[in-house]
Amino acid sequence: MLKNRERHLARQQGLSLIGLILTLGILGVLVMIGAKVVPTVIEFVGIKKAIVTAKASGTTPSEIMQAFDKQADVGYLESIRGRDLVITKGDSGFDVSFSYQKKIPLAGPASLVMDYEGTTAKTGAPAKMKE
Repeated sequence: MLKNRERHLARQQGLSLIGLILTLGILGVLVMIGAKVVPTVIEFVGIKKAIVTAKASGTTPSEIMQAFDKQADVGYLESIRGRDLVITKGDSGFDVSFSYQKKIPLAGPASLVMDYEGTTAKTGAPAKMKE
């Protein structure tokens, strides 16, 4: 009977209470960070779409900036404005680039800084931003 009990205990698998608490804590931190990062990524995707639309609807840099501002207002894009865009003359018209940082406060003094950049240039390299 003792051997049967030892075999039964050896086959048991599972998570201890402390292991469960630590696992849930780690998952909670990851969900918290994800909940703060995902909106900035969605905004970045919206900005990329807005510069493509603005480039297609404008023939001068000022028209492109105005078109971007309209797209930004409609899409609730608040990180950059039309005046923050870098518009350069390319082979097939104007190329529109942007670059910005988003600081995401986590807890206390800890924060996460995300660097976003994009362009409509075929090379994929954004133009250097003005200091």
